[in-house]
Amino acid sequence: MDISLEKVEYRYQANTPFERLAIADVSIHIPSGTYLALIGHTGSGKSTVLQHLNALLQPTEGTVKIGDYQIKSHQKNKNLKPVRKKVGIVFQFPEHQLFEETVEKDIMFGPMNFGVSEAEAKERARVSLTQVGLEEDILEKSPFDLSGGQMRRVAIAGVLAMDPDVIVLDEPTAGLDPRGRKEIMDMFYSLHKERQLSTILVTHSMEDAARYADQIVIMQQGRVAKQGTPEEIFSSPEDLLKMGLDVPDVVRFQLNLEKRTGRKLGKICLTIDELAASVAEMVSGGVRP
Repeated sequence: MDISLEKVEYRYQANTPFERLAIADVSIHIPSGTYLALIGHTGSGKSTVLQHLNALLQPTEGTVKIGDYQIKSHQKNKNLKPVRKKVGIVFQFPEHQLFEETVEKDIMFGPMNFGVSEAEAKERARVSLTQVGLEEDILEKSPFDLSGGQMRRVAIAGVLAMDPDVIVLDEPTAGLDPRGRKEIMDMFYSLHKERQLSTILVTHSMEDAARYADQIVIMQQGRVAKQGTPEEIFSSPEDLLKMGLDVPDVVRFQLNLEKRTGRKLGKICLTIDELAASVAEMVSGGVRP
């Protein structure tokens, strides 16, 4: 499902003394099947953009296109349920949204709210639970008897059970240790590939943006500051540093290595494996000063 934002502006508490411009002139095209990372400082407009992707917010100017649906400013946009069915959002600490007495009922809640039969909702609960790496034997347990990591996976299963075409991840690894963060991010990447999802990741982690995304959009002061592939974005680390953003550790290591040796590697490396291969090539004489 393609998603486009065309010259989108959003003002909180518009036409009141407390009006505040959150984003302006934001144009982003997300082709179906893309893994896009949205990065920027706190207050840069990332979360406001995110909430336009399933019509939790509607633009005060501009147009949001979600598949065949158009959400325009100054227009009454009715029947947004199909949009919200197709775009699932995993918010920070999604486990805080669990509320049912069993894991199964919690996962079934979303699909049944969109008109899915009880039998189909039960099957979706079973399938989505296994997709997030949990065993079916916890379906009858209370979600509040699970570990924190299991609770987060149950909440994610609840989003997957709605069978979205697009999944939006708002800092999905918040509060996790490095191992837990990698497990969750690898899981989302596998789901992205297996289910051919469009995935939008809102993150502060440059490592995650570099490792998983096809495209990156940098937000600054409510506007799109830069967009491109990870290679394009991180090939100009000076631009990121000027914006007060960091670069992935692998890129930082590469820049320091090139500075110390006076020799350039063949490309910007985004993973340790790429860096190791490029360094080996340089050492063997494949890369010249």
